[in-house]
Amino acid sequence: MPAEWRGTQFHASSEFPLLVKFIFPTDMLSLQVHPDDAFAAVHEQAAGGRGKTEMWHVVSAEPGAELLFGLKPGSTKQEFLARLKDQTLESMFQPVDVHAGDTIFVPPGTPHAIGPGMIVIEVQEYSDLTYRVYDYGRVDAHGRPRELHIEKALEVTNFGSTFKGKTKHLPLPVEEENVERSLLAACPFFATELWTSAASFAIPVSRTHFDLVVLLSGRGVLHTGDFAPIEQGECWLLPANLDHCHFTPIEPSKMIRTYVPNLSVLREELQRGGQPASVDNTVFD
Repeated sequence: MPAEWRGTQFHASSEFPLLVKFIFPTDMLSLQVHPDDAFAAVHEQAAGGRGKTEMWHVVSAEPGAELLFGLKPGSTKQEFLARLKDQTLESMFQPVDVHAGDTIFVPPGTPHAIGPGMIVIEVQEYSDLTYRVYDYGRVDAHGRPRELHIEKALEVTNFGSTFKGKTKHLPLPVEEENVERSLLAACPFFATELWTSAASFAIPVSRTHFDLVVLLSGRGVLHTGDFAPIEQGECWLLPANLDHCHFTPIEPSKMIRTYVPNLSVLREELQRGGQPASVDNTVFD
């Protein structure tokens, strides 16, 4: 990607820092955990040396849909291994009911699994590092059990975490009327917003970073000097060298915007958006 597209924040790097994808699970996905950057830098250079912090925003959910997030209080490595041996590991996980509009922040070291009956959009560091610990007997294309990564998973799992996962959406300032803008989650690797509107609005652009926008519902047109129709489910990259960008919905629409933030600047913007009493369950340093 050209340096002027990446922005001044990434001039020295040719790596793409963000990954955005939709997940459509039809069964419980594997029980897994991701390492942080420090562990990956030492142990996973061949895989890029980058850990994986991620977040999920639930686009839709059937009644009773749930995911598994973190281990129950008091869980130990010894119990973990015993439950793994007798194939009852799932009983150590904390179930979390989910509904459309929920956002879950997943720090590295948090064991988890996404269940069926939902559509999720995931924003994450650009990394594929996953330590799978239980896979429900699935096999690969050659009929062999998929690889597990028990030892590394035990090294990186946070057995003492009390974080429940769901974030609190916080209002962000917006100039236009009848437009809602909220922060879903933010950390040093990404900040993700939700915009809801039936009216045109300006998408903030910055010379310091590019943006990714995903239309969750509705349809409309992006104006950047040219006109580009955008449909539900599409992801567009807005380069850092854009002078402006507007979105005009053809019908009521919901849009995700995500980028790599300066957290100090973001905190100042949150103050302008409504002075929340606390951002601790939304902004993670």
